Amino acid sequence: MSAAALRAVRVTAGDEEAGRRLDNFLLARLKGVPRAHVYRLIRSGQVRVNSRRVQASYRLNSGDEVRVPPVRQPDATNAPPPSRLRADWIEALVLHEDADLVVLNKPSGLAVHGGSGISLGAIELLRATRGPHSNLELVHRLDRDTSGCLLMAKRAAALRALHAQFRAGSVDKRYLALLLGPWSGGARTVDAPLVTDERRGGERHVRVDPAGKEAVTHYLPLERFPNAVLAEVHLATGRTHQIRVHAASIGHPVAGDERYGPSDDPIVAGQGLKRLFLHARSLGFHSPGSGDPIRIEAPLGDDLTVPLDRLRTTATRVQASG
Repeated sequence: MSAAALRAVRVTAGDEEAGRRLDNFLLARLKGVPRAHVYRLIRSGQVRVNSRRVQASYRLNSGDEVRVPPVRQPDATNAPPPSRLRADWIEALVLHEDADLVVLNKPSGLAVHGGSGISLGAIELLRATRGPHSNLELVHRLDRDTSGCLLMAKRAAALRALHAQFRAGSVDKRYLALLLGPWSGGARTVDAPLVTDERRGGERHVRVDPAGKEAVTHYLPLERFPNAVLAEVHLATGRTHQIRVHAASIGHPVAGDERYGPSDDPIVAGQGLKRLFLHARSLGFHSPGSGDPIRIEAPLGDDLTVPLDRLRTTATRVQASG
């Protein structure tokens, strides 16, 4: 279809879309359109709700009329399907699935969605393996370098219910992080506002700033080493790069963190760590269908267990020689 033939359409939100964010509504409708382009359409005012400009975070009401501007979408029929190997690989990472949701053990290095030069992310791979009628949507996000529990909804009603739990703070998110430096004392809470600067080299950079948004992180030491500590991390808020920036702000950056950590990382150099040591260990929430509690745990992969075991061996040798 030529660009001239493309026309804006007006879509009326139904009961299923009530409570859904505008950006997620558009991303689901404009399959294959880069996320960054969708956000530009919203910011430029080409997307309107009830003839008004709104922000990407606007939550739709039943009956809202959304103007969707003309956008050329990739021809899904010509898109190559994922290879059988890739399909088997992504499906093998599913930790839990029921009628409402899927929890994936996302590996480090895999983005949660495509865009910004990334053709396929976790959500696109799973959608592709499940056919054209898949309605999978991301409930939350993980940084590309962070591994672990990633929650997706299979129905719009489930997505709304899970989003409501996240907004209410009733979802229990636990991470494992290896923090650099000797840790003294017990648990610590970091309560420091965060602000996101302009992108550096195409990526966001976050820093502590009194003018930023509220951010609270709890760190519980689990295993101590001479130059590091394995900690369980509990998020009271969910800001971008929150764990990493808060950890660096108290002098204990996450091992393998090339953005907020030191250039002479001792775990990278001494134990062969090749990635960020940050893992979304578990998710606790209530089933959007039955209301029953659900708790999912994601095991550490070899890319983290191998350097961690090396660190334990080294620490044992130090203690023995001492």
